[in-house]
Amino acid sequence: MKVSRFICWSAAVALLAAGMAALAQAPALQTIRVISLPGRPLPLVVAEKQGILARHGIALQLEVMPNSSDLRGALAGGKADLAHAAVDNAVAMVELAGADVLIVMGGEGSLNELIVQPDIKSISDLRGKTLLVDAPNTAYALQLKKILLAKGLQAGRDYQIKPLGATPQRLVAMREHKEYAASMLAPPTSILAKRAGFLSLGATQELIGPYQAGGAFVLRPWAREHADLLAHYLAAYIEAQRWLLAPANKQAVIDLLMQDAHLPADVAAETYQLEISSPGGWAQDARFDLQGFQNVLKLRAEVEGQWGGKPPAPEKYYDSAVYQKALGMLQPKQ
Repeated sequence: MKVSRFICWSAAVALLAAGMAALAQAPALQTIRVISLPGRPLPLVVAEKQGILARHGIALQLEVMPNSSDLRGALAGGKADLAHAAVDNAVAMVELAGADVLIVMGGEGSLNELIVQPDIKSISDLRGKTLLVDAPNTAYALQLKKILLAKGLQAGRDYQIKPLGATPQRLVAMREHKEYAASMLAPPTSILAKRAGFLSLGATQELIGPYQAGGAFVLRPWAREHADLLAHYLAAYIEAQRWLLAPANKQAVIDLLMQDAHLPADVAAETYQLEISSPGGWAQDARFDLQGFQNVLKLRAEVEGQWGGKPPAPEKYYDSAVYQKALGMLQPKQ
């Protein structure tokens, strides 16, 4: 009896020691500090819930920023390692703030629509009105200015722009203040707006063409010093984006949209359909749309007069090397 107990006790000790040894040998997760706008990128929600980030050796520290100005300031100030937002913010950091920023991945194009108050029937009706933007000289504000400029309306002369923060905040403000006539809104906010009686005067894909919207960007020195960590992070993101786009996961993605964004089932389903089937939705493998980015630079040149009206080559801001390394870490897509 004593021998049997001793054997059992010895086996338990051996198992415990083996477990502790395995834990000791397991590499510690490396933390990456990520900021985003607007909301949490759904691929990151998937990557965290399904342990994809952990499998790539990454612990995520994520903060959603209230507006793009705060996001750019946090990245430039070293308070974050990587930002997910409209990539024109990276261009603005380079050109307006002198920051050494590099775009490393795409993610999605633009599903923005020009959403207006119910009494606005045409772009011409926006003359003399106040329009809401996140920031006055980046990304979707430039989309708005370009669309109105095509109809002869110039910011500051024919209408006023009011910076108010991220997309959901702008819809709330338009609901509460009828004098705020319009804003560029994307799903699901644009869907909620139309169901509340607001009107759409058109989508960016129709009005200005392809546009590289959401993507990932970093400070270039950080990217050099953490090349392996960055590649693993991008690989995890790509893997999660593949899961989102897989037809077999349709209902699971809709459920996730309902839970994470607190959406009604029908709004979540419409958001999903737009993201997977419309130009400007989630990109396969979170690819960077070079043509869409050239349009980003063209808008900045035309609307803001940057670079004397002649945009530089995209390679000034974007480098695909780490993205290609990340793709190489994954099995080919089935």
